[in-house]
Amino acid sequence: MSSVELNPRPVRVSPLIKFGRWGLLVSGILYGAFHQNRLSKKETAWREVESKKKVIRDKKLAEEKKRAAEAEMADLEAMMK
Repeated sequence: MSSVELNPRPVRVSPLIKFGRWGLLVSGILYGAFHQNRLSKKETAWREVESKKKVIRDKKLAEEKKRAAEAEMADLEAMMK
């Protein structure tokens, strides 16, 4: 075991260092809030565009399924004759 004695009293931190720490913490929180707000606006706009595209895409898929079903029925009818 070492005989190193730990200092039981806390070290006084410079007010400049305290101010710097708190200032960086607050600026980080403000930056995060600003960045989150900006990204959420972009995401909202992107979702609106995607919802409009989805309607068109769903219509095309329904038409393709309908055509495929009709073609399959025609093939089955031809096979039965």
